[in-house]
Amino acid sequence: MNETFLIHALAGLGGYLLGAVPFGIVIARLFGLGDLRQIGSGNIGATNVLRTGNKFAAVLTLLLDSGKGAIAVGLTFLLTPEPQAAHAMLAAGFWAVIGHNFPIWLKFKGGKGVATTLGVLLATAWPVGLAAIATWLATAAIFRYSSLAALIALAAAPAYAWYFATPQHAILAGLLAVLAWARHHENIRRLMRGEETKIGKKKTV
Repeated sequence: MNETFLIHALAGLGGYLLGAVPFGIVIARLFGLGDLRQIGSGNIGATNVLRTGNKFAAVLTLLLDSGKGAIAVGLTFLLTPEPQAAHAMLAAGFWAVIGHNFPIWLKFKGGKGVATTLGVLLATAWPVGLAAIATWLATAAIFRYSSLAALIALAAAPAYAWYFATPQHAILAGLLAVLAWARHHENIRRLMRGEETKIGKKKTV
């Protein structure tokens, strides 16, 4: 078997398994908030944890979900020999987001991958990650919609990656942006109808 293929396959598998850890559900249960899939939008991410009213649990979920993407990238970079390391970490990052969105432990029904994507962008090229996060914060502050902030930030990420990093980083950012937009199809419809829930507002199923 080709060595490069094997390295990328192992990086992808490791990234997927790490990304598939459903920290939102774990945190919600530890804090006695119930089954996160039965709360608000049913999503397993930090925005839905925030709808429970527990801001600390939401922040912790955000850090863990973004952290698992960054850790998948970092570990792959450290454990992979050159010259494969640079490309292997991109593969690990991509599959970490896939793991969050389609976790095997939850019958492939996961989140939308925004926090994990931002963690991956930070770890693969920190200027790109910082630019995307700044875009998210600015959009969220102005419009108060987490989904809209995510859509705009991740749509801009490929351009940031092209300018600050490499074409390979731009391709990764582009793939993750397409995936995020596809996962937000219901949010996009609600935004167009003016029915999307704003940040911090509780929502019942």
